[in-house]
Amino acid sequence: MELNKYIDHTILKATVSQKDIEKLCAEAAEHKFYSVCVNGCYVKDAKKYLEGTDVKVAAVVGFPLGAMTTATKVFEAKEAIENGASEIDMVINVAKLQDGEYGYVEEEICQIKEAIGKNVLKVIIETCYLSDEEKVKACELSLKAKADFVKTSTGFGTGGATFEDVKLMKSVVGNNAKVKASGGVKDKETAEKYVELGAERLGTSSGIEIIK
Repeated sequence: MELNKYIDHTILKATVSQKDIEKLCAEAAEHKFYSVCVNGCYVKDAKKYLEGTDVKVAAVVGFPLGAMTTATKVFEAKEAIENGASEIDMVINVAKLQDGEYGYVEEEICQIKEAIGKNVLKVIIETCYLSDEEKVKACELSLKAKADFVKTSTGFGTGGATFEDVKLMKSVVGNNAKVKASGGVKDKETAEKYVELGAERLGTSSGIEIIK
């Protein structure tokens, strides 16, 4: 199993410096990770540092709470693509989902997907706040809105990915979308288990430890 090809090498803390981004990109290029995942303000830099490599740039949108307006998220996604990202990891509006405002949640995902065209959209459903029924609903809405991936977590909530959640999400999306496990993926055994359960991408800041 070539785990490096599953990894979105991630750094999203509030205190990330330019040097951190440069290092992240150098590591991603060296280990041939699938992508780097960064905050919007660093997309241009990451694109520049990764020039001449196959490593993609993913940007987070509506991160980490998901509670911005739809228009704000759409603008953020569009700008990230213009700046060189080819993948967007957006956070749903968790409270709207819990309030049963499914039309709102689906329409928001829809608008972001439309805004980024053929680029990849991953929908972070923040499983730690959701019941199993809500997780299923979030996955169904993501499918209806033509998202490419459903993703477990931001890593900033009360918990990250779990084997149970990845299994559940995969059972809902089947082959119609992919699953990204994120939050607390720290070692090789855990990473391999997620892949066995159907995850096709892993969001982690421990990529190097995992492949070594």
